[in-house]
Amino acid sequence: MDGSTTVIVRIGGILDISKEVLSMWGIMAFVLIVAFICTRRLREKPGFLQSLIETGLEGLDGLFSGILGSEASRYYSYLASLFVFIIFSNYAGLLPGAGEWYSVPTSKLSVTAALALTTFIMTFFVGFRKHGLKYLKHYIKPFFIMLPFVIIDEIVRPMSLALRLYGNIFGEETVMDQLYELLPIGAPVIMMALSLLFCAIQAVVFLMLTCVYFSEASEELS
Repeated sequence: MDGSTTVIVRIGGILDISKEVLSMWGIMAFVLIVAFICTRRLREKPGFLQSLIETGLEGLDGLFSGILGSEASRYYSYLASLFVFIIFSNYAGLLPGAGEWYSVPTSKLSVTAALALTTFIMTFFVGFRKHGLKYLKHYIKPFFIMLPFVIIDEIVRPMSLALRLYGNIFGEETVMDQLYELLPIGAPVIMMALSLLFCAIQAVVFLMLTCVYFSEASEELS
């Protein structure tokens, strides 16, 4: 497994369809199908699948509210979609054929960079929605001399988000491959069990940092 991008189809010499793009489409299609099945016949007394989904969504709402407070409901759709996509992408690496038949999206820097850039843009949206043009004041707080340092911090944030998620998932996939070659029986099974927790933690970390950035952008300006 490597971190490079594999182009499968090139349309008109301009649009490249890579293996990770197809994998992302597959993950999104799977999530949409599950969502459709779960919401097609909602019941007042939910079954197992509906209860599982509702418990997960309520847990996410509690996580968002704990950081963003009353602002959480405004960005719930984005944050929940981000979490679902990342955790499904992470867990895709535990399925047979990962890296060979299909690509694990979050093990590619291009994908994690796109997710981080989206969060970066959304942070600006949150700030301007809350404060309007006054949001620009945070670049010169408490003194104008802070401007270059705040700009550097703004640039480093998405880079940190992208590299953290990519590095951890790519590293975990690499270790899994090496263990399978050295000890095909036993060690990979233990590593896969640990990966169930590890992949969830990485999705939660990405989400919590996104919530923190949103919270900072919506803070009252002095």
